[in-house]
Amino acid sequence: MSTADDGADRSLGQLVASATAEMSALVHDEIALAKAEIRKDAKRAGIGSAAFIVAGVLGMFALPVLSFAAAYGIHNLGLGLAWSFLIVGGAFLVIAAVLVLIALAKLKKIKKPEKTISSAKETAAVLQKAKPHPRAEPVDHPVLESVTRSSV
Repeated sequence: MSTADDGADRSLGQLVASATAEMSALVHDEIALAKAEIRKDAKRAGIGSAAFIVAGVLGMFALPVLSFAAAYGIHNLGLGLAWSFLIVGGAFLVIAAVLVLIALAKLKKIKKPEKTISSAKETAAVLQKAKPHPRAEPVDHPVLESVTRSSV
């Protein structure tokens, strides 16, 4: 900013318009930063969610059909029918547990948008320190005294 452009020559309307434009740009920049940080973790969340969905589908639909087929296959090898069903059920529980662990590992890697949070805190600190511009004392003017002011 040059010494000629120190704000003294600008009208109140220009100053308000400038401040509004700068605040709008600041808010847009904060939103863009938040989107960029969150977008990075969206893929991790998608993979973790997909692993949970796969585990649920395995547990609800495939488990009964595959359990019967495997249990009867083991039974045909000479093991008792009850033991065959227990082995198959245990195997599916192990597979589901592994998928849950994979999903949890992916979801734990998701981080909060730290840059956005720190930037927003800095902005809030600056805005808290800002003081309003002192107003000039009203000048007694005959035209202004005749104007009736609204109480609303």
